[in-house]
Amino acid sequence: MNQVQFHATQPFQSLNDASSNDDSQLGIIPEQYSTPDSLGASGYLINSSPSTIGFTSTDGSPLSQEIMLENYGSPAGGFCVSEDTSHLKNKIRELEIAMLGPEEFTGTNSLYSELNVPKVIDYGDLKQTLIACAKAIANDDMMITEMLLKQLEKMVSVSGDPLKRLGAYVYEGLLAKLASSGSSIYKALRCKEPISTDLLSYMHILFDVCPYFKFGYMSANGAIAEALRGENSVHIIDFQIAMGSQWVTLIRALAQQPGGPPHLRITGIDDPVSKYARGGDLNLVGEKLASLAESCNVPFEFHPVPVFGWEVKIEHLEIRHGEALAINFAFQLHHMPDESVNTWNHRDRIIRMAKSLSPRVVTLVEQESNTNTASFYSRFLETIDFYTAMFETIDATQLTRDNVERIHAEQHCVARDIVNIIACEGVERVERHELLTKWKTRFTMAGFKMVPLSPFVNSKIKLLLENYNENFRLVEDDGALYLGWKNRKMVSSCAWR
Repeated sequence: MNQVQFHATQPFQSLNDASSNDDSQLGIIPEQYSTPDSLGASGYLINSSPSTIGFTSTDGSPLSQEIMLENYGSPAGGFCVSEDTSHLKNKIRELEIAMLGPEEFTGTNSLYSELNVPKVIDYGDLKQTLIACAKAIANDDMMITEMLLKQLEKMVSVSGDPLKRLGAYVYEGLLAKLASSGSSIYKALRCKEPISTDLLSYMHILFDVCPYFKFGYMSANGAIAEALRGENSVHIIDFQIAMGSQWVTLIRALAQQPGGPPHLRITGIDDPVSKYARGGDLNLVGEKLASLAESCNVPFEFHPVPVFGWEVKIEHLEIRHGEALAINFAFQLHHMPDESVNTWNHRDRIIRMAKSLSPRVVTLVEQESNTNTASFYSRFLETIDFYTAMFETIDATQLTRDNVERIHAEQHCVARDIVNIIACEGVERVERHELLTKWKTRFTMAGFKMVPLSPFVNSKIKLLLENYNENFRLVEDDGALYLGWKNRKMVSSCAWR
């Protein structure tokens, strides 16, 4: 699920551990959701010198890896701005504060006054301090930014309440944003993942304690099973197959189909980077699924496509005449760059390509968040809102705040995404979520029509939620399903044809 990207990576469970419960009629079960790797495990400090700025953990260990950057002629300590006008403005403000003190520095044109920084710091309001810091960065006010970062370092904790834990990773994202090193940290974290067995364990923890992925896979599998009912030959194209765990219960359900199971072919697409988390290439997934299918007497073929989703072309898919086709986009399409990133617009291209294949059903499951084309400050606010709810849901489980496994799961499966959203721009920002209203526009323009999910699927999901905190909400709206936390929609699921 490396550092700067809660992919959302997806948690998943081993095929060997998959249980055969009543939900096998729907074929749910986890798969890897892209979000491994994260950041340092403890608090953070800014170490500055006349020539460099680095950040390390409070216990002295490097933060994933120490990042050093040039301080382009700024005075000892602090981030700097290369443009003369901005630098001069900051130096004047610095002098005013030195002479008058923060309490007196409240000029009408002062960002310091606009953000009400003294009040924020005095009252220890972490959320407002985070927002004020992001606003200062957006306004290119480096002196206020540095002041707030020093306060934030004292306020965040990976073992604190939900906001403090979120704050620890947002803090790193802000540092990376200033250093223009979001991509470097992201890549470094992907290279410093825990061993694959530990990473699988962390993903599985999140899959167990949060119902988001179960909700997504259950609703998608239910729509697929219903669309393919009674077919003799079916082909499922999964645009992010990971461990293939999503298909375990579907295979078992097909085995019980009246008249015998169909011939099942699964095309598994996944980027080569995910090979590490699996502990092998896509053939490993195919072998495990084939073994399961054989034990269930389901005729089975597996076709691996080890490419990034946005690279997929029709010739990769080996479409055969006479097969009933289903296409699965579970927690995946938001990684496709769209028209705001480059002229190729792979997001819409892939959707149009899916339509050209005349599938019986296309399933879409996505995080209900708006971070794609939003400006830095807007997506920062969205990130705070969404991930506060996410960390609250984790807090509502039996895992204590100082539980080491929980800390590792959040670091390796959530934090990377947070940093990617905050710190990266252009093609380097791969976490580009959109609200379902935008997805509806894209699918409709490609010629799709929404297919309502079956009442049976909805009822099974309601039963699932009985095992979780009462603050989870299931909402049906205009043919789609939303899973929410309190009043915040978190994940949407829908089907198209």
